[in-house]
Amino acid sequence: MSTLEAIILGIVQGLTEFLPVSSSGHLRIVPALFGWDDPGTAFTAVIQLGTMAAVVIYFWKDLWRITVAWLTSLRDPAKRSDPDARMGWYLIVATIPIGILGLLFKDQIESGARDLRLIAGTLIVMGLVLLYAEKVATRRKELDDVDTRDGVAIGLAQSLALVPGVSRSGSTISAGLFLGYTREAAARFSFLLSIPAVVLSGLFSLKDLGSNEGASVGALPTAIATAVSFGVGYLAIAWFLKYLTSHSTKVFVVYRVALGLLLIGLLLGNVIDAR
Repeated sequence: MSTLEAIILGIVQGLTEFLPVSSSGHLRIVPALFGWDDPGTAFTAVIQLGTMAAVVIYFWKDLWRITVAWLTSLRDPAKRSDPDARMGWYLIVATIPIGILGLLFKDQIESGARDLRLIAGTLIVMGLVLLYAEKVATRRKELDDVDTRDGVAIGLAQSLALVPGVSRSGSTISAGLFLGYTREAAARFSFLLSIPAVVLSGLFSLKDLGSNEGASVGALPTAIATAVSFGVGYLAIAWFLKYLTSHSTKVFVVYRVALGLLLIGLLLGNVIDAR
């Protein structure tokens, strides 16, 4: 992988990780459109650590408060009703589904799930799901209203993002909207929830870089892409949260459906190879 490729893929990762358009799908689509090699699931998982670093820094005060409250509640049962302590438990419980399913279907995710035909389909289908969620959402709940049931439901939705094209933020924000949360609250919980899953996935995939799973991507291009994704990702978080305070996600629905249809057209015309 060249330095230019690494920079472009880092920008793609930073822009698409937090928008409901699927970063993993784009990291498969962009190389296909430019005629580059598929960087592989290991590269995708590792450079996500850059965008997760952006989340950690952006939400540092919230994460510190949640962590302290959760640790305190382990020693003092009276503190377990604290909203921040409960949020710590909800984030842990909601991460379990994607952890289990990710390990169970690791081989399928690394091979068949990267088929561009599947990605085109998931882009369109999940785009329509997001559109329906926008239509039926009551948008009355805030982040403090999260409970165990909602945490588990959004965690299950996050596990759908194991399939490229679904989108972690897209599936979790859709679930949040279906459950009655405001767009911004759903996005904030989505971003916080992404941290444990993506960090664990990225660290687990470090060993695969340079192997067949990693498409022989070297350490330097990976480091460059990770650094770029951090900077772009931080700006994307700030912009997206501000955007959601006064806009719907419909523009992303249009983008998803248009990109999915474009992929289908390119595949039918044999312009790009599905695998």
